[in-house]
Amino acid sequence: MAQTSSNADNGKKLFSKYGCYQCHGTQGQGTTAGARLAPKPIALAALIAYVRRPAGQMPPYTVKVVSDAELGDIRAYLATIPEPPPAKNIPLLNQ
Repeated sequence: MAQTSSNADNGKKLFSKYGCYQCHGTQGQGTTAGARLAPKPIALAALIAYVRRPAGQMPPYTVKVVSDAELGDIRAYLATIPEPPPAKNIPLLNQ
Protein backbone atom coordinates (compact mmCIF):
# COMPACT_ATOMS: atom_id res chain seq x y z
CA MET A 1 0.00 0.00 0.00
CA ALA A 2 1.04 3.65 -0.01
CA GLN A 3 3.81 5.15 2.06
CA THR A 4 2.89 6.56 5.44
CA SER A 5 4.23 10.08 4.92
CA SER A 6 3.44 11.78 1.64
CA ASN A 7 5.21 14.64 -0.09
CA ALA A 8 2.86 17.35 -1.41
CA ASP A 9 5.63 19.11 -3.36
CA ASN A 10 6.42 15.90 -5.19
CA GLY A 11 2.69 15.29 -5.66
CA LYS A 12 2.33 18.65 -7.42
CA LYS A 13 5.12 17.65 -9.82
CA LEU A 14 3.55 14.23 -10.40
CA PHE A 15 0.09 15.76 -10.98
CA SER A 16 1.68 17.62 -13.89
CA LYS A 17 4.02 14.81 -15.03
CA TYR A 18 1.21 12.27 -15.34
CA GLY A 19 -1.09 14.77 -17.05
CA CYS A 20 -3.77 14.74 -14.33
CA TYR A 21 -4.25 18.48 -14.87
CA GLN A 22 -5.37 17.91 -18.46
CA CYS A 23 -8.74 16.56 -17.33
CA HIS A 24 -8.94 17.60 -13.69
CA GLY A 25 -7.63 21.19 -13.99
CA THR A 26 -4.40 22.67 -12.68
CA GLN A 27 -5.84 22.98 -9.16
CA GLY A 28 -7.86 19.75 -9.25
CA GLN A 29 -10.97 21.89 -9.66
CA GLY A 30 -12.43 19.62 -12.33
CA THR A 31 -13.37 20.33 -15.93
CA THR A 32 -15.88 19.02 -18.43
CA ALA A 33 -13.44 16.14 -19.01
CA GLY A 34 -12.65 15.19 -15.40
CA ALA A 35 -14.10 15.27 -11.91
CA ARG A 36 -13.19 17.76 -9.18
CA LEU A 37 -10.41 16.33 -7.01
CA ALA A 38 -9.73 19.25 -4.69
CA PRO A 39 -10.19 20.74 -2.25
CA LYS A 40 -11.01 17.91 0.14
CA PRO A 41 -9.77 14.94 -1.90
CA ILE A 42 -11.16 11.48 -1.27
CA ALA A 43 -9.34 9.09 1.06
CA LEU A 44 -6.09 7.64 -0.27
CA ALA A 45 -7.40 4.06 -0.39
CA ALA A 46 -10.41 5.19 -2.43
CA LEU A 47 -8.19 7.25 -4.75
CA ILE A 48 -5.88 4.30 -5.37
CA ALA A 49 -8.82 1.95 -6.01
CA TYR A 50 -10.40 4.39 -8.45
CA VAL A 51 -7.19 5.15 -10.35
CA ARG A 52 -6.55 1.42 -10.79
CA ARG A 53 -10.12 0.64 -11.96
CA PRO A 54 -11.82 3.88 -13.04
CA ALA A 55 -15.33 4.33 -14.36
CA GLY A 56 -16.21 6.46 -17.34
CA GLN A 57 -13.58 7.67 -19.78
CA MET A 58 -10.57 7.78 -17.46
CA PRO A 59 -7.95 5.22 -18.44
CA PRO A 60 -6.66 2.89 -15.72
CA TYR A 61 -3.24 3.67 -14.27
CA THR A 62 -1.50 0.49 -13.18
CA VAL A 63 1.15 0.33 -10.47
CA LYS A 64 3.70 0.09 -13.32
CA VAL A 65 2.69 3.60 -14.41
CA VAL A 66 2.10 5.32 -11.05
CA SER A 67 2.93 3.74 -7.70
CA ASP A 68 0.72 3.81 -4.61
CA ALA A 69 3.36 6.02 -2.95
CA GLU A 70 3.19 8.47 -5.85
CA LEU A 71 -0.62 8.51 -5.58
CA GLY A 72 -0.13 9.29 -1.89
CA ASP A 73 2.00 12.26 -2.88
CA ILE A 74 -0.59 13.41 -5.44
CA ARG A 75 -3.33 13.16 -2.81
CA ALA A 76 -1.14 15.11 -0.36
CA TYR A 77 -0.81 17.86 -2.99
CA LEU A 78 -4.56 17.92 -3.59
CA ALA A 79 -5.11 18.22 0.17
CA THR A 80 -3.03 21.43 0.22
CA ILE A 81 -5.34 23.22 -2.22
CA PRO A 82 -7.53 25.63 -0.28
CA GLU A 83 -11.26 26.15 -0.65
CA PRO A 84 -12.07 28.94 -3.11
CA PRO A 85 -13.45 32.13 -1.63
CA PRO A 86 -17.24 32.41 -1.40
CA ALA A 87 -18.82 34.17 -4.38
CA LYS A 88 -20.02 36.97 -2.09
CA ASN A 89 -16.34 37.82 -1.39
CA ILE A 90 -15.44 38.24 -5.06
CA PRO A 91 -16.17 41.88 -6.00
CA LEU A 92 -16.51 41.23 -9.73
CA LEU A 93 -19.28 38.72 -9.09
CA ASN A 94 -21.19 41.20 -6.97
CA GLN A 95 -21.53 44.11 -9.38
